[in-house]
Amino acid sequence: MSEQVLRVVKGDPTPEELAALVAVVAARAAAPSATAEPERPSNWATYWRNARHALYPGPNRWRASAHP
Repeated sequence: MSEQVLRVVKGDPTPEELAALVAVVAARAAAPSATAEPERPSNWATYWRNARHALYPGPNRWRASAHP
């Protein structure tokens, strides 16, 4: 036995309109919460993001790239 989830209290919707409403409500219920905590990058990715230095183009910069 199924429980009533939606009820039309005013008007006479067509089957297509009712199907569209059910689709919107189901999609909204299945969507992730806006307050969900975003995934954090792994410690490995965070380490390399902080450890790398910016590259500056110019003459003989390839020699300087080997020395931090």
